[in-house]
Amino acid sequence: MHVAVVGSGYVGLVAGACLAETGNDVVCVDVDESKIERLQRSEIPIYEPGLEPMVRRNQEGGRLTFTTDIGDAVRRARVIFIAVGTPPGEDGSADLKHVLAVATAIGKHLNEHKIVVTKSTVPVGTAVKVRAAIQAETKIPVSVCSNPEFLKEGAAIDDFMKPDRVVVGVDSEPARETMQELYAPFVRTGNPIIFMDIASAEVTKYAANAMLATRISFMNQVAEFCERVGADVKQVRQGIGSDRRIGPAFLFPGPGYGGSCFPKDVKALIRSGTDVGVRFDLLESVEAVNERQKLLLFRKLVKALGENLSGTRIGIWGLAFKAGTDDMRESPSVPLIRSLVGRGATVLAHDPEAHETARAVFSNTVQYVKDPYDAIEDASALVIVTEWLVYRNPDFERMKKALRRPLVIDGRNLYDAARMRSLGFQYHGIGTPA
Repeated sequence: MHVAVVGSGYVGLVAGACLAETGNDVVCVDVDESKIERLQRSEIPIYEPGLEPMVRRNQEGGRLTFTTDIGDAVRRARVIFIAVGTPPGEDGSADLKHVLAVATAIGKHLNEHKIVVTKSTVPVGTAVKVRAAIQAETKIPVSVCSNPEFLKEGAAIDDFMKPDRVVVGVDSEPARETMQELYAPFVRTGNPIIFMDIASAEVTKYAANAMLATRISFMNQVAEFCERVGADVKQVRQGIGSDRRIGPAFLFPGPGYGGSCFPKDVKALIRSGTDVGVRFDLLESVEAVNERQKLLLFRKLVKALGENLSGTRIGIWGLAFKAGTDDMRESPSVPLIRSLVGRGATVLAHDPEAHETARAVFSNTVQYVKDPYDAIEDASALVIVTEWLVYRNPDFERMKKALRRPLVIDGRNLYDAARMRSLGFQYHGIGTPA
């Protein structure tokens, strides 16, 4: 099947590569000429495990190409995915200008009936606006679908190739049949393609991310409560996660959720509710808890070291918002490091993948090191922000010798508190007894 994917960011690039992997003829389109030139050389602008070899393999096989020519891509394609960004506006609403600009361009170049699919995360009612923007430019009819993505950064290839489910909002039988054909290779093990009306599909994406964000903020508050009453949140998590009605996923406390989806989508759903007279009180609290949580590690550090951090060396392990990605968007490391620098501390940071994206955020205010142990040499504390595997089982004796003061603020509860204290560390996790 001939497929065009407009937008070669995280979602578009993963979708294009995975669709090409199953034999489709895919062209990815972007207005950024430098990005397209890099992609034509198989240079991937983001870090995502497995993505680079998949792109290269399908380019070499002639199934995946990159272009800035949206007109040619539209004319050749049977299915056109819109996968451009929907950044939050000042009021929290999703900015649809890029989505609607693509829709207008599709309308201008339409040569026959096409299936146009919104892959971007968009509020309910967007498909109606997309259809209107297309039909304002042409009398040729189109079928518009909503196909929200449920990709986890760091595991996006597996999520696309082996999805829990595929959600598709359709308004016609031809669109349903085409999407069924396109996604059939991905659901051979029996996981469902769930067809529904378009509005329900648009809501499903926001509802899913809001639910996961709620679980995270809930567990972060439970962790705070555990610290106050002398309980251990790790044991509480096991106790409630074994309940089949609850399950174990997204019950790990930490320094707050980040990335390109949860913060933006929670804000957008709150705003969408306001627009139709529904107040999402629960999500307003989820968001407020998360904002407080992002400075939890800084508060723990100040409590241990004192208010004056001038001249103090602090080691940071992990800059990306989660392991498996170089994404710094809404990462808890950002407010932490800015607060430390604002107090006069010297920050030395290590991350396996995010140094370059971090430089765009912090400029020269942070010293980046290639070895985790270099970040803690003569430092007064180590703060663990991201749960990279390389931090899971370090040489604790080497850590202790490197640190000026054996203080570890563990934002991911990677280590056993009793063991750390038996080794002579001043250890502070999240939701564990002091």
